[in-house]
Amino acid sequence: MARIEWVKQRLDNWALWKDREQCGGLGFYSQSAFVNEAATTDRYRESIIPVDDVDASVTNEAVEALKPARSHLYQTLQHIYVKGVGIKEAARRLGRAESTVKAQLEQADQALSLWFVERADKRKRVFTP
Repeated sequence: MARIEWVKQRLDNWALWKDREQCGGLGFYSQSAFVNEAATTDRYRESIIPVDDVDASVTNEAVEALKPARSHLYQTLQHIYVKGVGIKEAARRLGRAESTVKAQLEQADQALSLWFVERADKRKRVFTP
C-alpha cells in the first residue's frame, strides 16, 4: 500500500498550520508589514509558504478524530508532521520499527481519506433537499 498523495498534501499544509499555531501566528503577523517588505529584498531568504487555514482546520479535525480509537496513528502523525522528527527518529521515540511507522502513515492516510469521504457525504445529505 502506498501513501495517498492528496492526503499527504493536506497533512503537509496541516503541519505548517500547527507550526504557526504554536508560534502564535494564526491570523496575526509576528512583525510589522514594513519589516516584512524589507525582508523580501534579501535574496537568501526563504520564500513564505502560504497555508490554507480552512483546509488545515478541517484536517486537524480529521487527525483529532483518530485520537480515541487509533491513537497509534495519531501519535505517528504528531511525531512526523507536528514535531517533524522524520521516520527514523519517530520509530526510535515510539519504540517501533521504521517499517511500522511507514505502514502507520499509510494506514493514517486511509483512515483520513475515509473520514473526508464520510464528511463530504454528510454535508451532501444535509445540504441536498
